[in-house]
Amino acid sequence: MSFFKDKVIWITGASSGIGEALALELAKQGGRLILSARREDELKRVAALTKLPDLDIMLLPFDLKDTSKATALAASILNKFGRIDILVNNGGMSQRAEAEKTTIDIDRELMEINYFAYVNLTKAVLPYMKRQKSGHVIVISSIAGKFGFYLRSGYSAAKHALHGFFDSFRLETEKDGIKTLIVCPGKIKTNISLNAVTDKGAHGKMDPSHENAMSAEECARIILKGIQNNDEEILVGGKELLAVKIKRFFPKWFGRIIRKQSPF
Repeated sequence: MSFFKDKVIWITGASSGIGEALALELAKQGGRLILSARREDELKRVAALTKLPDLDIMLLPFDLKDTSKATALAASILNKFGRIDILVNNGGMSQRAEAEKTTIDIDRELMEINYFAYVNLTKAVLPYMKRQKSGHVIVISSIAGKFGFYLRSGYSAAKHALHGFFDSFRLETEKDGIKTLIVCPGKIKTNISLNAVTDKGAHGKMDPSHENAMSAEECARIILKGIQNNDEEILVGGKELLAVKIKRFFPKWFGRIIRKQSPF
């Protein structure tokens, strides 16, 4: 029997990329899914691909820029399923613009989508998980949460903030049977660079470094394995993950290497 059989799992950013891949894999393994993203039409497309009956799937479209109704959203899940076993904080927005050219409004938007939304949704499900004395919070961070990089100042800042909050959250809530996994993807072949914000609008193209990167499907399988293993933090990707270890153990060498990398 699958580890995820009959578990109630809320996935944000479920309309594409890692979120979609997680939804499809979890459906195969018997999960009961709540799918969230901005685009309801794309959520319907993913829901159809899961082939789950209406009893086992729910669509909750909303924009991560505004999670003021997070408590009501969580309550609607409880009303249908009676519990929430896993929250996957996955949706987000990347950046391809120099700090100097990024307005403070965009900096705030990056923090709202990539940090505050995750915190607010987690706080919305927390009372139910405490009542159940079980739950699993999954946080999709990035290797940009481990070090800064060209054209990603606001994005990297938000990802760094996730680590500070959820490392603390883990310590405070494990006594209640709640587990927390922080996932740090490197380069994954998704649309994240296409939709990244610049000083002139959307980036509108896939970075060359993402073209031949790990597939979202493989990334999803690794994440699910991390959940089953009760890991606290995992890195997912290719050779770019070496940069995390180099920065930790050889910071001066890291400084020389990172300056030679392409922002794209």
